[in-house]
Amino acid sequence: MGTATRDMLYAAEHFIARNARLLDRYRYAHHFQGDPPRAALAVLDTYRNIDGGYGNALEPELRGHGSQPLATARALRLLDELGALPADTVRGLCRYLTGVTRPDGGVPPVLPNVRYTEVAPWWRDRRDFTGSLNPTAAIAGLLHKHHITGPWRDRATAFCWGRIRTLRWTDAEEADAVCVFLHHAPDRARARAETTRLASVIRAVVDTDPAAQGRVHTPLDLARRPDDLACTLFTDAEIDAHLDALIATQDTDGGWPLTRTWAAGPDAERRGDLTVRHLLTLSAHGRVPRPTPPTVPPPRRRMNVR
Repeated sequence: MGTATRDMLYAAEHFIARNARLLDRYRYAHHFQGDPPRAALAVLDTYRNIDGGYGNALEPELRGHGSQPLATARALRLLDELGALPADTVRGLCRYLTGVTRPDGGVPPVLPNVRYTEVAPWWRDRRDFTGSLNPTAAIAGLLHKHHITGPWRDRATAFCWGRIRTLRWTDAEEADAVCVFLHHAPDRARARAETTRLASVIRAVVDTDPAAQGRVHTPLDLARRPDDLACTLFTDAEIDAHLDALIATQDTDGGWPLTRTWAAGPDAERRGDLTVRHLLTLSAHGRVPRPTPPTVPPPRRRMNVR
């Protein structure tokens, strides 16, 4: 079982410093250098729009300024990662989601106006703008995790349960969102039952061969942490093999390669985000040396001067 060395971590740090967005640099500093999260949170807030949603290329494949549900879901994941969901931010986020929710109670990944902005082709060519488990399930799941109540969450939860009940086929991104929802849904018996039923459906869209090349999704795209519900869908040997493969695929420049590219895409920016994600996965599974906590000097004794 391989473990990332400190040299590998330093190489990743240098890659992030040279190429990553300010947001991802501060994320790295928080998670691996012991910095408080306030700088990362401040930068993340600059991606928020007046409608309460997020855009402005927070999701690197969506370059437009306007808010999109997928970017808003990404913001919520980052807030969760950084351990803070400010009340005013959550209220604005739910207000935005309420405005773009479809009659069935779900939100689509992107809105029709996405085609008028710089965007990855797979989103520009999208024609289905009905409610979708991706990203509705991920958003609802994280709201449940943080005990954030409200009409939007309850309606979205009903939508997710209805869609999951009839799910017979999925894709990797949707499977990820479903796993987040099932991990945090309060009805634990129902969540466990659906996880068992969907095990073969989800495994069918994940490549369990650690040597697979190209645009593939691995168990680690769902099982980012050892306590994730998605980990129960894979064996320990499968998870360990993919952790070994993840360590082995770090590029010589310190970053991790993209599995899909597009001509107008800022590859270095996307790789910076991906590199932080992979380091967090490796760290959660115990494959990255833990950062040394910052040393706090003892308080100086006051001298009485007579």
